[in-house]
Amino acid sequence: MSSWIEELHFPHLEIPVTIDRTFSVMPAGPIPTTHGQSLYLSNLDNMVGSRVFTPTVYFYPSNHHKPVIKTLRNALSSVLVPYYPFAGRLRETKNGKLEVFFGPEQGALMVEAHSEIALTDLGDLTVPNPAWMPLIFRFPNEEPYKLLDMPLLIAQVTLFSCGGFSIGLRLCHCLCDGLGAMQFIRSWAATAKEGKLVTNPVPCWDREFFKPREPPLVKFPHIEFMRIEDRSNLTASISQAQPIQKCYRISHNFQSWLKTLAQKDETTPCSTFDAMAAHIWRSWVKALDVKPLDYELRLTFSVNARQKLKNPPLKEGFYGNAICVACVTTTVSELINGSLFDTARLVRDARQGITEEYVKSTVDYVEVDMPRRLEFGGKLTITQWTRFSLYESADFGWGRPLYAGPIDLTPTPQVCVFLPEGQSGSGGAMVVCLCLPEFATDKFTGVFNMIDSDIENVDASKS
Repeated sequence: MSSWIEELHFPHLEIPVTIDRTFSVMPAGPIPTTHGQSLYLSNLDNMVGSRVFTPTVYFYPSNHHKPVIKTLRNALSSVLVPYYPFAGRLRETKNGKLEVFFGPEQGALMVEAHSEIALTDLGDLTVPNPAWMPLIFRFPNEEPYKLLDMPLLIAQVTLFSCGGFSIGLRLCHCLCDGLGAMQFIRSWAATAKEGKLVTNPVPCWDREFFKPREPPLVKFPHIEFMRIEDRSNLTASISQAQPIQKCYRISHNFQSWLKTLAQKDETTPCSTFDAMAAHIWRSWVKALDVKPLDYELRLTFSVNARQKLKNPPLKEGFYGNAICVACVTTTVSELINGSLFDTARLVRDARQGITEEYVKSTVDYVEVDMPRRLEFGGKLTITQWTRFSLYESADFGWGRPLYAGPIDLTPTPQVCVFLPEGQSGSGGAMVVCLCLPEFATDKFTGVFNMIDSDIENVDASKS
């Protein structure tokens, strides 16, 4: 069983990085807006969970056959014509919502940097490592969660002594969700590789698609946004200790076996995500020894709503936020003493509960009572990146990246990320990353491996 789960380790190191220059990248041609104009952002773009920059890094080996900085800059300039909102800035309107506006001297920001070390000095490039943070540009004394008047795309290109390089990206989540970001990066990469503008599909802004109804009609309780009194030891356990990032490679065999346990029979359909989310949530709560037992916990995760929107459907090429937050609630006692089947069923029901009407209700809820802060009470959030074409989308002409994905989860220790396995021929493996206080790490690993768990009391041989 434990051979199906491999704990991944990353080196603790310091990466010396020198910033050589920063410069704005403007659209290479005319765009359909002028200085002083603005663009509407939907209520899904405005949700508090979208008001962040999403940092990612891409590593490439030393097989250069064209200049890195020039190639990336020219391609970005070309792509900023159809994706012109990335050249704008955010500002607040009177009701506290955000919009994209256009003024002089804006554009995306590109940063040229170098390091005296080689890519091989970074160790394992298949595991996200918090030590990589110097490869992502941040302004001196930049405030956390600062969005207003910031470049909406920041790209730091760091050249290593071996000839390899990294692209550290910060994309504003207000402009795109994960699938939208992949669409943009795929266009930028293809343009760099082909030496001419490639947009497939043609990008579509169309944020007015998610205009609220008049009057707004909130049909659901939207517990995903509700503030819950934090009378448990969960948040204190996490906040009072330095969180440690843990990563595990999960084989396809383990995923299939877990799904078999969670499904029980063919009359109760269960996805791999349902089973994995349920097992991780239970393992996390058991490892943290959450008290009291009657405390109500929440598990949240994003659901792509694109295929659920039928009347009318979203236009092809839409790259904005089209996700809703699903929420599962249960008590500590029910979670740790119940079965994997029961928890997976709760996850499945919450996932399937994101319907077209739920999306409309979410838009109207934000219109009536826009949440102003993230709520962490009793909550674990799972983010599924396995559905993103992280590696396939990022061939800028230097081949598939050695690694593509996030870096550091410790600033958001109640978030767990599912990542695609970057190595070719991985056989459907995924990488799971989450944060734990030191006292809980060994227990989590044991429970997660089912070493000391009695889930279903089913012998592994039955898989």
